[in-house]
Amino acid sequence: MGSKAKQYRVLLYYKYVPIEDPEYFAKKHLKFCKELGLRGRILVAKEGINGTVSGTVEQTDEYMEKMHEDPRFEDLWFKIDEAEGHAFKKMHVRPRSEIVTLKLDNDINPNQKTGKYLEPEDFYQALQDEDTIVIDARNDYEYDIGHFRNAIRPDVKAFRDLPEWIETNLGDKKDKKVLTYCTGGIRCEKFSGYLLDQGFEDVSQLHGGIVSYGKDPDVKGKLWDGKCFVFDDRLAVDINHTEDARVVGKCYHCGTPAEQYINCANVECDLLHIVCENCEKELQHCCSETCLEKKEKHEKAEVK
Repeated sequence: MGSKAKQYRVLLYYKYVPIEDPEYFAKKHLKFCKELGLRGRILVAKEGINGTVSGTVEQTDEYMEKMHEDPRFEDLWFKIDEAEGHAFKKMHVRPRSEIVTLKLDNDINPNQKTGKYLEPEDFYQALQDEDTIVIDARNDYEYDIGHFRNAIRPDVKAFRDLPEWIETNLGDKKDKKVLTYCTGGIRCEKFSGYLLDQGFEDVSQLHGGIVSYGKDPDVKGKLWDGKCFVFDDRLAVDINHTEDARVVGKCYHCGTPAEQYINCANVECDLLHIVCENCEKELQHCCSETCLEKKEKHEKAEVK
């Protein structure tokens, strides 16, 4: 007998499409999502929509159906993950100036300029070309728990810092073949266009991002090491479903191999860090002895 089907799902999606009044759309869409019983985080801008939501199979089915009824989103691609329960605590829909924050002086419209799309099998083949530069378009802490083998680690903590890092570190590599990738594909849409704008001659991106690569029945996540960081309560998910999977994360405290991200239990700190089971237990979910002391002091004060 097969394993019991999970009753919840997480939907990851985006689309660059004109939305005339993001504030009104966000207000109306929040009401719609709450009525359905969804939880998640959705960003809306004049350039499009970017969302991750969780709900039951029935709730997510209805959400996808209603979204596809809107002509603007009739071809919206939902990446679907099964889940044990909600991946978020609340439902937020917020208007923004961009659906991913890059803050370029000359903004990129991915519908007009973006890198070539590579499907998982083609991306897998391209990864093995020694003359190709593979750029992780995510942040350093995302890379640290998992990445494609031989990919370059960006020394940035926010997507908006990536262009400056590229100019400083790869400005002399514009004649090289470049592959870019990110979690669901949205960052690469603009980032690959930015690279073309800067004079990089041959730029390709992983279509559908890391999550789609891991679900491809032929590739099965090959050449991905570690886990994939996600911006919900799960924090990290599996991508490589072959025997070649490797652990690349290291415990923040002792340096041993680890694949669990947690936030420091000291609410004043909240540091996101990778931790092994032993150190998590010893430091009671904290990132340092100092934070552990503050946490215990806070708990004693609450008891009083």
